[in-house]
Amino acid sequence: MIAAQDLHTEFQFPQEAESQLSSDTDLEDPDGKNAKTGKGVAAKKGKKALGDKAKGGGAGRVTGPGWVNGHHQENGMENMTLFEVVKMGKSATQSVVDDWIEAYKHDRDTTLLDLINFFIQCSGCKGAVSGEMFRHMQNSEIIRKMTEEFDEDSGDYPLTLSGPQWKKFRINFCDFIAVLVRQCQYSIIYDEYMMDTIISLLTGLSDSQVRAFRHTSTLAAMKLMTALVNVALNLSINMDNTQRQYEAERNKVIAKRANDRLELLLQKRKELQENQDEIENMMNAIFKGVFVHRYRDAIAEIRAICIEEIGVWMKLYSDAFLNDSYLKYVGWTMHDKQGEVRLKCLTALQGLFYNRELSTRLELFTSRFKDRIVSMTLDKEYDVAVQAIKLLTLVLQSSDEVLTAEDCESVYHLVYSAHRPIAIAAGEFLFKKLFSHRGPEEEGLPRRGRQSLNGSLIKTTVFFFLESELHEHGAYLVDSLWECASELLKDWETMISLLLDEPMPGEEALNDRQETALVEIMLCAIRQACECHPPVGRGTGKRVLTAKEKKTQLDDRTRVTEMFAVALPLLLAKYCVDIDKVTNLLQIPKFFDLDIYTTGRLEKHLDALLRQIWEVVDKHTDTEVLEACSTTYHYLCNEEFTIFNRVDIARSQLLDELVDKFNRLLEDFLQEGEEPDEDDAYQVLSTLKKITTFHNAHDLTKWDLFTSNYRLLNTGLQNGDMPEQIVVHAMQCTHYIILWHLAKVSDGTSVKGDMVTLRKQMRAFCLMCQRYINTINNAVKEQAFTILCDLLLIFSHQIMSSGREQLESLVYSPDSSLQAELLNFILDHVFIDQDDDNSTDGQQDDEASKIEALHKRRNLLAAYCKLIIYNVVEINTGADIFKQYMRYYNDYGDIIKETMSKTRQIDKIQCAKTLILSLQKLFNDMLSELGFNFDRSSSAFCGIKELARRFSLTFGLDQLKTREAIAMLHKDGIEFAFKEPSPQGEGSPPLNLAFLDILSEFSSKLIRQDKRTVHMYLERFMTFQMALQREDCWLPLISYRNSLQAGADDDTMSVISGISSRGSTVRSKKSKPATASKRKLPEGDSSDAVWMNREQNVQTPVMMHSPHLTSTVLRDPKKMRPEDSFTATFTMPAEQHPHQPVPPQQHIFLTCYFFVMRHSRRGSGLMEDDEEPIVEDVMMSSEDRLEDINEGMDFDTMDIDLPASKNRRERTELKPDYFDPSSIMDDSVGVFHFL
Repeated sequence: MIAAQDLHTEFQFPQEAESQLSSDTDLEDPDGKNAKTGKGVAAKKGKKALGDKAKGGGAGRVTGPGWVNGHHQENGMENMTLFEVVKMGKSATQSVVDDWIEAYKHDRDTTLLDLINFFIQCSGCKGAVSGEMFRHMQNSEIIRKMTEEFDEDSGDYPLTLSGPQWKKFRINFCDFIAVLVRQCQYSIIYDEYMMDTIISLLTGLSDSQVRAFRHTSTLAAMKLMTALVNVALNLSINMDNTQRQYEAERNKVIAKRANDRLELLLQKRKELQENQDEIENMMNAIFKGVFVHRYRDAIAEIRAICIEEIGVWMKLYSDAFLNDSYLKYVGWTMHDKQGEVRLKCLTALQGLFYNRELSTRLELFTSRFKDRIVSMTLDKEYDVAVQAIKLLTLVLQSSDEVLTAEDCESVYHLVYSAHRPIAIAAGEFLFKKLFSHRGPEEEGLPRRGRQSLNGSLIKTTVFFFLESELHEHGAYLVDSLWECASELLKDWETMISLLLDEPMPGEEALNDRQETALVEIMLCAIRQACECHPPVGRGTGKRVLTAKEKKTQLDDRTRVTEMFAVALPLLLAKYCVDIDKVTNLLQIPKFFDLDIYTTGRLEKHLDALLRQIWEVVDKHTDTEVLEACSTTYHYLCNEEFTIFNRVDIARSQLLDELVDKFNRLLEDFLQEGEEPDEDDAYQVLSTLKKITTFHNAHDLTKWDLFTSNYRLLNTGLQNGDMPEQIVVHAMQCTHYIILWHLAKVSDGTSVKGDMVTLRKQMRAFCLMCQRYINTINNAVKEQAFTILCDLLLIFSHQIMSSGREQLESLVYSPDSSLQAELLNFILDHVFIDQDDDNSTDGQQDDEASKIEALHKRRNLLAAYCKLIIYNVVEINTGADIFKQYMRYYNDYGDIIKETMSKTRQIDKIQCAKTLILSLQKLFNDMLSELGFNFDRSSSAFCGIKELARRFSLTFGLDQLKTREAIAMLHKDGIEFAFKEPSPQGEGSPPLNLAFLDILSEFSSKLIRQDKRTVHMYLERFMTFQMALQREDCWLPLISYRNSLQAGADDDTMSVISGISSRGSTVRSKKSKPATASKRKLPEGDSSDAVWMNREQNVQTPVMMHSPHLTSTVLRDPKKMRPEDSFTATFTMPAEQHPHQPVPPQQHIFLTCYFFVMRHSRRGSGLMEDDEEPIVEDVMMSSEDRLEDINEGMDFDTMDIDLPASKNRRERTELKPDYFDPSSIMDDSVGVFHFL
């Protein structure tokens, strides 16, 4: 008997081993001696009459060979529960089942109880069912008792646990149930005891509110049902065989008829029928007791189990289950909310439609649920959509009449889906629908050529491509059809024949639009064959090809080269004037294997190709065509191949002719005193455009084009009447000239003096572009701006990186005037409303033109932001960019956010100063617009505050990383708030005081120690009267002070700018040498980093009273004197020479300040010595010294309480040198000489 205390309650077991099923040497009982003939399933939920049915009545055990005391024995050494044996998987499932059956024959009550506890343990329950419980408690009571044994701390159970061990357990669990039924199918399952008990238990568990019970029992019941379906199927086959044997024996003549055999056959058929009826009763009990309730369970995984298994039943035993009574459950569940369940429905139906015999019995179901299946092709779950398309493909194969044209069209367009599995499934559907049906007249057609079957199919593909009206997605269509129709798409011979050969009599020729589509499809098929990866936007990238795929790729590339080396010149000659066709055709050579030109003796075809390219360049001025020609020359001019000299000569002859023509036309065009006509301008423009396009991919420096282009640009600037396109292309050409010159200098292939020439040309061209930025024409200004930004970036200090220090003389940094011009250009041409953009010449109503204009503006902004990121221009110039973040978030939000992120990586403090500067600019703009009496609830002010909140979020969660930057941001904000006095006179708040309300958005980014320091700095600007004000106009100050005090109270330290009396100082100890706390101040102008001293005059702050906080480190009251309970306030000069001694008042304040700073910077020293002073008493050498200082003070006094020692642990967690006070101290304050 398995007792509860014997069970393992934790699911941590050794690694499982592979379970191997032995052959079916089962416990067959061919004579049926042990088979019971009683009908029905005792799906009992009442009490178990264990004593009535059990052999031995539960007395002493008689166990089988593999079962000891209710536990399985492994090698005679280890006793394990059935759950442990199945989970570990070290024993073959069939051997475990055989041992259990043998034990069941000797003591079925105890062995069955082991099986019951097996299901309980598989559910993750800690408890176990005892024999006493089983005999005297009902199922519901047992389940309720087991529910109480669950681990409430964890919702995991074996079927939901992750890891390979538990995945294997699920497989072993299902195998165990299947093998158990299979081994018991001839006797034990008919004893009206085992199956009745198991079905009753699983039915009760499946109705439990505990998910683990419900999930595990449903899986067990469904697998049990599947095993019973197999048994019923075998019984049905045996009955048919017995019936045939009986009929054959009965049809014999009487003399040869064996009556004994007839009686045996009749008896066997009767027994089989009885067994069949009993199995059907069991299946009905499981179906009605479990499936009908659980197929709509709240848990999607349980519903998926039910649908998956009913699909198996209908496929295995179609005579019993493949009818509308069962199919309706699958149809209903296709509307499930969870994709996992919908996916199981589709896979179940695929198994049925794949069998043509079964598919004919699904007509009613198909007509009822076809629309739902079609709609699932657009399912939000990609896996479900793929399987829905595959199911429709099977439906299409079973019958052409089921799917209407509208149904098919809803699948056709999915070949253009960005999700490749969906597109491939749709491509297979399209191929089956359009290309798989052959009429009798097509059987005798040739395999290749215009009159072949492929010719007809290629035309069909072209027609489909045009009708889809997605002409720019030819690569997607080819990729979708590649797996099922690659042989068709690789029939380039037929495609060439369709383009070059004359149509046969009676044949309809392709029109111009169809020929253009065919050329595009042909190019896409060539690219797919040679590159072997999906088009851009479909797929995650290039994958590693197998050896077979590499061989196929090489073979296809060889075929392409051999075929199109001959055909391409002919195609170019025929379609020379067609822009679209020529552009696509000129992309084919980049997929050639250029060695074949030599090995295949195809040089004459290469010459023909070069002549045709020359003709194309001569006849066309379209940029796309010229770029295709330039790219083709660049690919063919490869020094690794023997054809290089031949191609290089042709290219040089072409460029010589273009340059000579350009120089000749330019002389005529720039003649003084003559007005150039439109024809001359067109000739100059077309020639310049060709030279510029070729200069992008080819080095034309030997033709010295800089002089002529610079002359052209200078003339246009002086006269102001130069056509805009000529100026634009002249700028672009000059840009390429400088870049090619730089490439030669960088490679070390230049001659002496080239660097000086390059420096002069680059600077002259930059000045030229700067002058063109101020012209009238938008296209010219945008081109000049873009090129100027690129040149400033290329010739910045970055040019010396990677060991290129010899290029230092080429560094060009923009002066302040150029930086201002660039920034003004961005503000005037980028941050504008859509309706104000006149660059589209009255076509703003066109949505496409709006998108194009926005794209141009984004490029301009990105070009300038790169200058900020790479520190070409000052980072603070980004303030005017950052302040537009909220207003133009939809258009440029991603660019501005990325710029802020990059600048923060360069310099955190300078980035923070830039952010606060942008907020200050917005605040000043608001004051100019609304006046100083503005409403703080106005949309303008709320917008600035929201922008500050967004800025604050960009600093992230790690406060230590941004500590100094945030502190500097608050410093600048405080200074700005108190910078301007009130226009209403004394007693009114400063003009910019409301800015503190904006600044409070950053207070949460300060750590507690820094909040004290910032608060002390804030109080330097405050008078005593300010601290007492409570009017609405002073609310920003109040709220900002509250934000600085929030979270700092736990440290029991008052953040007040005063000095503690000796009575509130820490335990006295000898002070450390002053040099121990000295830190070197940063060199250079540190006026932006000063906290304690400012260059401009400020009012002398007067400290206000605040509640006194009791310190835990106060001196013994007996040793305190009455005069020890005061603190002096002080004045601080506006200017202080760095070498002058600090006045006593300032000395006191600075020592107090450094108490705070040192307290925030203390290391782990305090962890060991509790008596070590937190701050050194460096400001007084005697009590008289303090009294002398006090005599000169006329202000109210205040105490500063020192931090409690309980915070030592918190202080040690801070990085000791992360917040360096030297970074916020002015050089003019010589405090470090005193500490």
